[in-house]
Amino acid sequence: MPRSRPRRAFTLIELLVVIAIIAVLIGLLLPAVQKVREAAARARCQNNLKQIGIALHNYESVAQTYPPGGAYPVGASAGDVYSVQARLLPFLEQGSLYALIDLNVTPATQLDVIKQRIAVYLCPSEVKDQPRDQGGTPPKITYPLNYAANFGTYFVWDPVAGRGGDGAIPVSALGKTSWTKPASFRDGMSNTIGFAEVKAYQPYARNTSTPAAVGAAFPASVDEVAAMAATGTYRGEIGHTEWTDSPSHQTGFSFVFPPNTKVLFTPSGATAPVDVDVLTQVEGSHASKPSYSIVTSRSYHTGGVVNVLLMDGSVRTVAPSVNPATWRAYGTRDGGEVATLD
Repeated sequence: MPRSRPRRAFTLIELLVVIAIIAVLIGLLLPAVQKVREAAARARCQNNLKQIGIALHNYESVAQTYPPGGAYPVGASAGDVYSVQARLLPFLEQGSLYALIDLNVTPATQLDVIKQRIAVYLCPSEVKDQPRDQGGTPPKITYPLNYAANFGTYFVWDPVAGRGGDGAIPVSALGKTSWTKPASFRDGMSNTIGFAEVKAYQPYARNTSTPAAVGAAFPASVDEVAAMAATGTYRGEIGHTEWTDSPSHQTGFSFVFPPNTKVLFTPSGATAPVDVDVLTQVEGSHASKPSYSIVTSRSYHTGGVVNVLLMDGSVRTVAPSVNPATWRAYGTRDGGEVATLD
């Protein structure tokens, strides 16, 4: 009877080599998969901004003016009002939802509206795409957003004069029916940012010390802004969690610092600093104090870049290394600056 040939098994060394090769291949493959996934997310994000741009221009075609960032009474205080994002709904295939909105009441009174998730207002890279439960009976549920309007470079509202900031979508006086128009953009619509990315659930402080005069100079450093935050009320991680509300910390942004600049502030009782935004006075909350916004454009995209919508309808990607003066120049509609993002 012939002898059977002995079966050859893998040695321990061969098995370890195979495992090592598989581990190396996985290590090489994962970054590529993540890079493809991030590229897809960024493309979808840019498409969201393009849709907002189309809605913005369709609004102007109908109303002969762009919508305001918010509309508040002159020389008086008032509650929150509906945002520019809410006003754009009919042009984003959300006409049924817009039909439920009463622009003459505060959004907080329309619970069936403020809880809605608007997909086009959310970046695929956002890590907290989830509702915010503010409690109450019935509960007040709001939904965040990732695309904020350009209210101005720093100053955003003077309740005494009824004047808004120098941005593309400024805050306006209540009762005014005409806001910014194409002719308002003397810098050129291709040189003015209309919307940019922000992070949901952004920590912020409000009602801080206020610059002495309207038109005050920009803060000199992040440390100066952190010191401002210490003079106000820290509100926690609730910025950009209400797409319906008009204040800058919810649906706007400013150009004090380039994208993803960190302002580290340690709240009372906390053991670690947080990256905070600051709104010196919530628009409409005071009859005479002006509002200044240090609400920075942010995103979760690789490299700290953010996508922005220019007022001509084009979408660009801006790196955090952009020159601060160039970034601010793209925040003004008629500042007379000469700058390019290229």
